[in-house]
Amino acid sequence: MTEAGFEDFMAARWGPLYRTAYLLTGDRHQAEDLLQDALARTCVRWGSIRDKRAADAYVRQAMVRQMTRAWPRRRREVPTEVLPEAGHGGGLDLRADHLDLWDQIRLLPPRMRATLVLRYVEDLTVEATAAELGCSTGSVKSQTHHALKRLRAALPDHELELR
Repeated sequence: MTEAGFEDFMAARWGPLYRTAYLLTGDRHQAEDLLQDALARTCVRWGSIRDKRAADAYVRQAMVRQMTRAWPRRRREVPTEVLPEAGHGGGLDLRADHLDLWDQIRLLPPRMRATLVLRYVEDLTVEATAAELGCSTGSVKSQTHHALKRLRAALPDHELELR
């Protein structure tokens, strides 16, 4: 595929990839930055990606790797009394921000949140999630277990029946 092929890919896949970036970061602006960085890296390597059907996975993996590099130096958000302008998140924020579950997911450490996003939003297997996070399958299972345990404790009235 040519550069035009990458443009077609980007136009067609922006929405689902943005959703993943948003769920990984919990912030629209950080999600845009994360996705744009991953797409820029993908564009540079577009000619060397043999299976263009796997381009989504390539971009997702670039986003997860970028997040992994940022985890050690990431600081917790500090609540303020004045909220920034809400903007428009393509409808995703309207649904997600009103859910108690999403509020609790946002409080999880980044690695736990990334594990849940890859497992339950992207519907990846334990093995595929481990490959994208660069860890063992046992680590994915442990992160998932602890994340769900935290969510169940924070939301005792909600049923969290995930595979």
